[in-house]
Amino acid sequence: MSSGNEPKPPTEEELAEMDREELVKLGGKLDGVEIVEYPDPWPVPGTRAEKRAERQVAMWFALSALAGLAFLAGLIWWPSEYVPSSDPGHAMYSLYTPVIGVTLGVSVLALAVGVILYVKKFIPHEMTVQERNDNLGEGSSEVDKQTILAHLADAGNRSTIARRSAIKRTAGLGAGVLGLGAVALPVASFIKNPWANSETKESLWHTGWQKEHPGEVVYLRRYTGNPEEISLVRPEDLDAGAIETVYPFRESERGDHEALIHALKRADNPVMLIRLRPADAERVLKRKGQEDFNYGDYYAYTKICSHVGCPTSLYEQRTNRILCPCHQSQFDALQYAKPVFGPATRALAQLPIEVNEEGYFVARHDFIEAVGPGFWERKS
Repeated sequence: MSSGNEPKPPTEEELAEMDREELVKLGGKLDGVEIVEYPDPWPVPGTRAEKRAERQVAMWFALSALAGLAFLAGLIWWPSEYVPSSDPGHAMYSLYTPVIGVTLGVSVLALAVGVILYVKKFIPHEMTVQERNDNLGEGSSEVDKQTILAHLADAGNRSTIARRSAIKRTAGLGAGVLGLGAVALPVASFIKNPWANSETKESLWHTGWQKEHPGEVVYLRRYTGNPEEISLVRPEDLDAGAIETVYPFRESERGDHEALIHALKRADNPVMLIRLRPADAERVLKRKGQEDFNYGDYYAYTKICSHVGCPTSLYEQRTNRILCPCHQSQFDALQYAKPVFGPATRALAQLPIEVNEEGYFVARHDFIEAVGPGFWERKS
């Protein structure tokens, strides 16, 4: 409870004339705080022990900065693209996750250890006694504001941080690099150059269904579990109401293990080939400009959901709904796969298909709209 003999607050004129030390003492009196013990951890400045403690704290902050820089370097330059286990570069690829995980972890840990050591070695370990005050719900007076600021400034002064330039520089560097890494980590996964590597044909403008040269045939192939086994798809392979997941294949890729793996692994390549039931095919509503993208009862849509890119791997035959299991978006296969339920707002991109003279399904050309989440709503 309050003691009842609290000191009288000073006037505004008296308050303006007080220095920081006087404000600190006044704040303690007004709050009923009595400092029992407030020892200076380094009463004699410049001793070897003090210098050693300062170097120790700075070392941990510097380690945090170095680990943070290593994390950023690994995130940007370490090989992260899939490499088959038979490829000599597989070892480097397989270390990508451990490298960024360990370096980020060391950066966070070292920064935390540096802060703990600084508090332990340089912040005075005060002992105070304060009377209970039930004065709740009232706004702070000018005296309270001035005295709390003085207390904060005094705490900073007693911590001696102002004269420890090595600790300030390394702590700032470590925290800055770690902050940059914290921003880069979630952003890096969404960054990709739309005008990407011309050698891999990997870009946001086109998918793996894009013809690399005039006259090239891009087949629809199923994946049997063996990348080297090429299983092309014919119309008679699918029963009415059936669905098949297909990937692009070119004859130039036959026997090229790396190219075959890349075609199967590339995120925007999977397509669902659907054969509608005859009664349902008569009720199809086609999208303007894509009236000839289907082949009879067969329709091909990307498996990449237009919401956040999850695989729309479920097809409900009775309702002709394409389902995304991540956020329960539903698309109507009878209405150019437009969304009819859930958070998705864009239709699934449709791949134009036909059957060539050999009797196999082939892609007429690439998608003409964005595959997956928006990508700025490209039109061609």
